[in-house]
Amino acid sequence: MIDKLKKATSHPATQEALKSLKPQKNFWGIFSVVVLFILPEIIAFIWGEDITAFTQHQLLQHLPLEEEYYYKGLEMLFGEGSWFNLLFGIGLFIWLFF
Repeated sequence: MIDKLKKATSHPATQEALKSLKPQKNFWGIFSVVVLFILPEIIAFIWGEDITAFTQHQLLQHLPLEEEYYYKGLEMLFGEGSWFNLLFGIGLFIWLFF
């Protein structure tokens, strides 16, 4: 199993795929990793319960369909923090500089 993993990581196609996935070292690369991966999880850990209570209160009212989808999406994005996503974002941020 370890030999297969070593062989797969040393394969040129795998190396090229990893290089294409790596964020670029410019403003937009750093900004996108922070805004898309790290910041939503920090917000979810700090204000997740408040956001969930707010969206549940709003969803009790009769709303147009697009507003209902907005509040459900807001709850899915910020309702509950994920340690995996936060660690993944931090890993991408570290990988950005190596």
